[in-house]
Amino acid sequence: MDRRQLADFLRSRRARVQPADVGLPAGQRRRTAGLRREEVARLAGISVDYYARLEQARGPRPSRQVLSALARALRLYDAERAHLYHLVGEVPAPPSSPSCDVPAGVLHLLDRLDDTPAYVIDVKYEILAWNSMAAALLGDPDTWPPGRRNMIWNLFGGEVSEIALADPETSDFADECVAELRAAAAQYPDDAGIHDLIARLRAASPEFVRRWERLQVCVRRGTTVKRVKHPVVGELELECETLDIAGHGQRLIIYSTAPGSRTAEALKLLAVVGTQWPADSVS
Repeated sequence: MDRRQLADFLRSRRARVQPADVGLPAGQRRRTAGLRREEVARLAGISVDYYARLEQARGPRPSRQVLSALARALRLYDAERAHLYHLVGEVPAPPSSPSCDVPAGVLHLLDRLDDTPAYVIDVKYEILAWNSMAAALLGDPDTWPPGRRNMIWNLFGGEVSEIALADPETSDFADECVAELRAAAAQYPDDAGIHDLIARLRAASPEFVRRWERLQVCVRRGTTVKRVKHPVVGELELECETLDIAGHGQRLIIYSTAPGSRTAEALKLLAVVGTQWPADSVS
């Protein structure tokens, strides 16, 4: 156990977390950058004295339970969580669940892509954030019924799933979704949301069960071509790039097209007309 490095690491991570990030009021006369020691201790469910001794490099070796609680309280990324365990001489615990909080920098990037459809999904294909062009192209998730922001559920549990899955391109995408969902279930074995989604899909879709039982987990990512039939601007052909958001269990999906192409011109029109999908339509 490296007590000095552990102390330095805890102080630096505590300074990064703002009270609003964890639902605490900022209050008056706050001199500390980030959280106070007592706030971290309360969030982690440990005594203030115990936490203070850890930051002073004179505390006992924390248990795995305490390390997990500190990682949650300090909102550590996966790599930071692993580093915390290594400092104490422990094998890192698997992350309990993917983050549902999209990094602020990624949200700013979405807003700046005002001519390019882009959105963020987690490892179970739940749509977490999107820009106005994505809403105009694929439909606005704000108008979808509760529980319908999951792309895998829409694919296998929707009313048109059998028709959609007959298309070779859609069928390949379905295989990719199922393989990544199986990998996510192994990466986050304690995540209730992933287990609930799998159970719902198994009950609702024989097509999902057939693919699930293949036990595939390998997905080769690269630039893929997506075809979208839009009710206003017609059929579009777009290049789809998938970028991992490190440490969050999230991916940024960006749709682009060659300048001067028919699709590029259609996207310009789409930026003007905005969302035209029927309210009950989902991607």
